[in-house]
Amino acid sequence: MALDVESLLVVNAANLFVMAATLPLIMGHQLSKAAASARNSLLVQALGVLAIVVSGLWSSQWANHLTSALAVALLALGHWQMFCALEGWLGPRRGGLLLKSTIVLAPLGYLLLSQSFPNRTAWANLMMILQMLLLAQATLWPATRLGGRWRWVIFGCSVAMALFTGARTVLGVFFSDQYTNFLAPHPVNVVSMLAANVALVLAAVATLVAWREEAEAQLRDQAYTDALTDLANRHGWSERAPVLFDQARRHSHPLALIMLDLDHFKRINDTQGHETGDQVLQRVSQVLRENRRTSDLAARLGGEEFAVLLPQTSQEAALLFEQRLRQALYSAGQSQPLLAVDYSAGLAMLAPFDGNITALMARADSALYQAKALGRGRLEIAP
Repeated sequence: MALDVESLLVVNAANLFVMAATLPLIMGHQLSKAAASARNSLLVQALGVLAIVVSGLWSSQWANHLTSALAVALLALGHWQMFCALEGWLGPRRGGLLLKSTIVLAPLGYLLLSQSFPNRTAWANLMMILQMLLLAQATLWPATRLGGRWRWVIFGCSVAMALFTGARTVLGVFFSDQYTNFLAPHPVNVVSMLAANVALVLAAVATLVAWREEAEAQLRDQAYTDALTDLANRHGWSERAPVLFDQARRHSHPLALIMLDLDHFKRINDTQGHETGDQVLQRVSQVLRENRRTSDLAARLGGEEFAVLLPQTSQEAALLFEQRLRQALYSAGQSQPLLAVDYSAGLAMLAPFDGNITALMARADSALYQAKALGRGRLEIAP
């Protein structure tokens, strides 16, 4: 049985619509931004493929050109949505602005070159190749600790479709008598449509795997993150702090630990209510996040007790960090007096006799209790 391009396009559009409708049923209706972008990509591409089919039904040449230009714009928008999904899963990607610009440039160039089939076909296909290659590189660079083998599936599908689109470009430019429109029954066109259907299924599977990885990462974050302050909780601290401690010991790097406890926090809860107390904790965590480096580990260990681990930090630098922290918290209290709070702190530097992170924490805790005994609102350094 002979395969015709129009039937393959209809099947492609039907598959895209079905997958776009099915994804929320599989993933749930509370889709993440990345998963929603992936779903939107399928839906918009389905509309683009449908527009290609409809373009061949018009008797008017301009109606055909306008519908085809709409199809080109929709396909570019679909690729942009997939790029947004990759950014949601993998972090910021390069080439987003260029890809977004093709949503306008691709249909505009197609209309301007509409009087020449080889030229408008070459333009549309070259834009498509650019989009596919930008998607392919977005799966790999910049490098990220997230992203499993599903990235390679999307990479392979994007590169394969770029190659097939390149073959159709050559066909439209140099053999335009055999490729007169999008639905031309040339073997290259038929194989390209078959490849598009296969790539669609593989990309959909990769999307589901990416969503599962995202869901697992969210569960890990919830297990290691304090819900109120968005800092590491005690479990997260227990996972990451020993790693930083061992690295500092192994490479003989300085390591500073500051344990801090909010002064008279129980009084705030008793006199102003637990809601105000929660706001105070959130304010402290915000100040910690704004003043720490990406390599630093800040955690809420419980109640009003916090800890900050500062890798490759001398005692002088740790003291400067603590001064910035106290000043920032004081300034925040000036703007909102109800949330004003001070703290006592203990600083311990990694010493040769510290066998593990627990020993370092014990010395910082001892300095913290000394700061409380000496009147609170101050920092003491462990000997």
